[in-house]
Amino acid sequence: MNRMTTQQVKEYMDTNKDVSIIDVRETEEVKAGKIPGAVNIPLGLLEFRLQDIDKSKEHIMVCRSGSRSGMAASLLADRGYNVINMDGGMMDWDGPTK
Repeated sequence: MNRMTTQQVKEYMDTNKDVSIIDVRETEEVKAGKIPGAVNIPLGLLEFRLQDIDKSKEHIMVCRSGSRSGMAASLLADRGYNVINMDGGMMDWDGPTK
């Protein structure tokens, strides 16, 4: 599985304006703040929302610590999606939130 640190994700976002970020935390968790532009699809619903995820794009998976997003990345990678897990999750994120 491809992985990036939170710092690498920030740098990647600075150079790639069309970044797809999928936040797999629960809706209540996301209310505390998410990366601007991130789409919230809770891990438990991910398999039911595959039609909403563009298979032609690369997606950065995010959660609180990097664990659930790792599971989400594996699930999507097994189905042919190009995904990257953000290690450390939102606990390590010191960039902007919305």
